Amino acid sequence: MDITCILDAQAGLGESPVWSAAEQALYWVDIIAPSLHRLDPATGTRHSWPMPSAIGCAALADDGGLLVALREGVHHFNPRTAHLRFIADPEGPTPGNRYNDGKVAPGGRFFLGTMDEATLSRPTGALYRIDADGRATRVLEGLIVSNGLAWSADGRTMFHSDSKAQKLMRYDYAPATGAISNPRLIATPGEADGRPDGGATDQAGLYWSAGISAGVLNAYTAEGARVQHIKLPCAAPTMPCFGGPDMKTLFITSARHHVAPARLETTPLSGGIFALRLQAPGVPIPAFPMANLHTTESAQ
Repeated sequence: MDITCILDAQAGLGESPVWSAAEQALYWVDIIAPSLHRLDPATGTRHSWPMPSAIGCAALADDGGLLVALREGVHHFNPRTAHLRFIADPEGPTPGNRYNDGKVAPGGRFFLGTMDEATLSRPTGALYRIDADGRATRVLEGLIVSNGLAWSADGRTMFHSDSKAQKLMRYDYAPATGAISNPRLIATPGEADGRPDGGATDQAGLYWSAGISAGVLNAYTAEGARVQHIKLPCAAPTMPCFGGPDMKTLFITSARHHVAPARLETTPLSGGIFALRLQAPGVPIPAFPMANLHTTESAQ
């Protein structure tokens, strides 16, 4: 399988790739830089915006902006003006925690999780849902590292992982209400298999998971059977995202932070953005609707 490094980004902790079909461009974040980035794969044109604090994830908004999860909470970001507007801080100050993986769900709600950044061992993380009016609800708790959000093509199944607990879960999802139910543990990938980091789904029903601990990309059926195990030219892949004109290109972010020097010698492109072509197109990710959202000026 042909895997290409489309950008040697040298990211400390590249994460949260999101494809803009309108712009035919890829956004992603470097959590620890901290910064938001945009790449036009066709031309190689890149833009970067520094952020005032660690940025756990980004998601498209339907007004041409993005939602960004900073330490201080979720903000709307205008890439034309670099202006931030505060939306919500569903968790509030929690020592040792930060926001991590997030994605817009079918129906337009923004789900995002938190993690124990301090020790990577305490179950102090949670998963939150932000509705179109800005109201926030906690939907899961007791997580170490909330990760792996993705939805099936019909919008009725939500996938979610806890990276450090090595659990890949599946839930029933109701697009009309944003409610999740019927939790099922479908896989327990260990260190050698590739602990489950970020995820993405295709229209053939597969869930693609970045195996951060093993430098691999895994594909699972909805029942948890692993049907693909692809070695990547990076030490720590973090999250896949479907994009391209036909939605058959899988983009993958990666990290260099905390990778041992000896490992970096054999994977010098770690921290880069990678791409590979797949047969089935990915499930498009909706943009967050801004019309009914009440926002305030950010303190930043």
